Amino acid sequence: METKKFSIGRIQQADYQSGRQQLDLHFNDGSIRSYKSVPGEVWRRLCQSPNPTTYWEDRIAEEYPHVRGQSNTGIDEARKKLDDLFG
Repeated sequence: METKKFSIGRIQQADYQSGRQQLDLHFNDGSIRSYKSVPGEVWRRLCQSPNPTTYWEDRIAEEYPHVRGQSNTGIDEARKKLDDLFG
């Protein structure tokens, strides 16, 4: 799996599995969208785009089937803070 982190826009991270042609986009609100049948060229262009959010909106969002999910990162971080506080 290949991973790319972004510092601008709503997309924080993208993961791509070339064998399955699956693109997972992690958004700054904690949501995840998994896109199926995404060609490697689309992945490369997303990674090279000066604005990945705009590229996603224009070339990926409506073109490929996807499933929405939610990241557990926020839950895990909250649990760790409580464990640190209360032992």
